[in-house]
Amino acid sequence: MTKSRRRRQKLPAEAVTLDIERLSHEGRGVGRIDGKIAFVDGALPGEQVTAVYKSQRSQYDELKVQDVLLASSQRVQPPCAVAAICGGCVLQHLASSAQLDLKQQVLTDQLKHTGGIADFAILPAMAGDTVHYRRKARLAVRYVHKKADVLVGFRETANTFITDMHHCSVLVKPVADLISPLRTLILTLDACRDIPQIEVAVGESHCVPTEELPDALSVALILRHLTPLTEADLSRLRAFAESHGIVWFLQSGGPDTVQKFWPADNDSALFYYLPQSDGGPDGTVPAISMEFQPGDFTQVNAGINRQMIDQALELLDLQPEDNVLDLFCGLGNFTLALALRCKAVTGVEGSPDMVQRASLNAQRNGITNARFYDADLFTDFNSETWAKPVYNKLLLDPPRSGAIEIVARIRELLPQKIVYVSCNPATLARDAAELQRQGYELISAGVMDMFPHTGHVESMALFVLKT
Repeated sequence: MTKSRRRRQKLPAEAVTLDIERLSHEGRGVGRIDGKIAFVDGALPGEQVTAVYKSQRSQYDELKVQDVLLASSQRVQPPCAVAAICGGCVLQHLASSAQLDLKQQVLTDQLKHTGGIADFAILPAMAGDTVHYRRKARLAVRYVHKKADVLVGFRETANTFITDMHHCSVLVKPVADLISPLRTLILTLDACRDIPQIEVAVGESHCVPTEELPDALSVALILRHLTPLTEADLSRLRAFAESHGIVWFLQSGGPDTVQKFWPADNDSALFYYLPQSDGGPDGTVPAISMEFQPGDFTQVNAGINRQMIDQALELLDLQPEDNVLDLFCGLGNFTLALALRCKAVTGVEGSPDMVQRASLNAQRNGITNARFYDADLFTDFNSETWAKPVYNKLLLDPPRSGAIEIVARIRELLPQKIVYVSCNPATLARDAAELQRQGYELISAGVMDMFPHTGHVESMALFVLKT
């Protein structure tokens, strides 16, 4: 059946009653209707629900909960008023501990069924704040002519409509509190019909312990505009920034058009900080300051990022004589912490801009034993300068597509120990199978709740070369 014909398909109008047997890997309830698999948004295992159809396919149906007749003990009241509609996070109805269990099960299942690996230690699940944790986001914007109103927020589940929201329980609170004011602001702009997006980037004003991070946030917003802004609009943006204590950036085209607008200075940098635990040559190491630009990739969850770095350091068990390779190093998120604890670190990244920022971050922190290289890590690296030294330990932090091109040739590098940081359990499992074929053993793996209330599964795994 073609996609266009499927759209025209008439769905059953009546709600159906069904029992939910389990959760799918993306967090949907799974039941059966006359023997046919049914995926039900908003349903939990052990529940009896009524649900309405969203689509029908040959092998399965898709529905969403209408009413919960018999509730699971794991069901909780979502912290967000629009949780049932918004696609920003779809698991708010499931207790946080159960979300972690689900993510660990997804990781375990992928490693077993895709990677063929079942014998490994489970690392403790890494958890932190489950509300007001998110520092990076793209908020959609739309002027609604019929309502003479503006919507700002995440898109609804399974469609392109923007959720009618006035607050958000997952964005850091200073940004969550800005959604209603931003709606009001944009409605007053002459260009209100030509603003499709606001990008959020949050840094820190100074270094504080993790529990005090909410009090040290610095908010930057990138306003995407499709037509030039009038002087009146620019004046309104200035007044908004001064009133709410934010930094404005304007974007008139592609990523290279992002320019700082307010405050009117040439300093466009944001910062985050990594307090370091004991471990340096003299028993202690200083906090690391990380400079970045608002459009750069940084981790959305600062608390989990700090835990993630600490766990990677522990798993690598760094020694003063170690020579470490950090692939997909970004702006040096792991690299600089590694460098403070070993002989030398080499960071490699595909983006020249990020490599430049990583080098500057090393200089700013007085780190002299870290080197950075710009290279395409998905192609042959035999001739690359960075691939010549002997590394005894490797940190891998690839994109969702994984690192199969690297692990298939891992014996050219032959590190004794590998820590693999993953944002996709399917590609981690595939790469783990290849590492096993190359002579490595999976020692331990566990999940990191980088995105609470979503189906995203982030994880970390330790591999050791068999002797």
